[in-house]
Amino acid sequence: MQRRTTLAAGLTVPFNRTRPVGRETQYLVAATNDGPLSGDGPFTRRATRMLVDLVGAPAALLTTSCTHALDMTAILLDVGPGDEVIVPSFTFCSVATAYALRGATPVFVDCRPDTLNVDERLIERAVTDRTRAIVVMHYAGVSCEMREIAAIAARHGLVVVEDNAHGLGGTFGGRPLGSFGALATQSFHETKNVQCGEGGALVFNDERYLERAEIIREKGTNRSQFFRGMVDKYRWMDIGSSYLLSDLLAAFLTAQLERFDESQRDRMYVWRTYHDELADWAVQQGVTQPTVADDRTHPAHLYHLLMPDLRSRQAIIAHLAERGVQATFHYQPLHSSPAGRRFGRTAPGGCPVTENVADRLVRLPMFAAMTPNELDHVVASVQSFKLHG
Repeated sequence: MQRRTTLAAGLTVPFNRTRPVGRETQYLVAATNDGPLSGDGPFTRRATRMLVDLVGAPAALLTTSCTHALDMTAILLDVGPGDEVIVPSFTFCSVATAYALRGATPVFVDCRPDTLNVDERLIERAVTDRTRAIVVMHYAGVSCEMREIAAIAARHGLVVVEDNAHGLGGTFGGRPLGSFGALATQSFHETKNVQCGEGGALVFNDERYLERAEIIREKGTNRSQFFRGMVDKYRWMDIGSSYLLSDLLAAFLTAQLERFDESQRDRMYVWRTYHDELADWAVQQGVTQPTVADDRTHPAHLYHLLMPDLRSRQAIIAHLAERGVQATFHYQPLHSSPAGRRFGRTAPGGCPVTENVADRLVRLPMFAAMTPNELDHVVASVQSFKLHG
């Protein structure tokens, strides 16, 4: 039985709201008083240990953003002019930019119509003798078809990189997302389940990349080895940049990771409420709800609806805005973007599904701090939108 939901006059519900979930303030004060404020301090080490345990990976390095973690993968894989990297068209531009910056060509592959993840059935036809890697992104934290993708990579000698910005806490076949690729990236942007304003991580499931990654992250120097007493001075060893997260931000991140389970419980309640309460409405209006197969779990990173067409998507966003609910669309196709056309190429067959879903998708407010009144208001506001009957 569905709960009774009500519209609340004058109530506004933002798309996202950040909140402290534990000892953020205490840890920020400790980091400020005790130092260091720069990276690789005690809070960096604590947060890294928790992240490694959560993902089930051998090692990880905190970075200033997921974008910078992706940049590091391009350097570590030594991609350059003449190389190609397979990427989804339905994802954030940082995925393609990381490889284009090194002179490689992003090759855009279409997404599946159900999960909106890269369509594994189309990947192999995009492989050429120039292909170096396959990059996947678990949209909304719902896993890609990693068995098939791993098999394709193995057949062609390619490296798999997971963009796990949405997927921390999700699983596929009982295995944590972020543990499948040789390298995986995480985001701790304020819109993510675990956040510190800006931040990210590079996760290593193949430890052969770790030593060089430390150098790349430290401006191309072996400074980390110097502070561990492994060398008597540090020098410029490789290309790199300043990808090291401040220990001040790591302090906030540590508190977030400590309360990960509680935050996930709250987010999942919001996600399930949307899914259950909007089910009848969705059928009546011809709206598609998210698809999650039985062999995977997701971390309730976002909740999206696929409207029948662009006009109805724009109409429901306006309808919700009139009722104080901030909903929004999401990724626009990379393959047809100005930069995508300049720096990449589209795989054979194009990306018609990506073009279609990009026009139809709307995201509802999703954050752990949502109050019962706010949740009821969002549900009632959506239910009051009618296309049919």
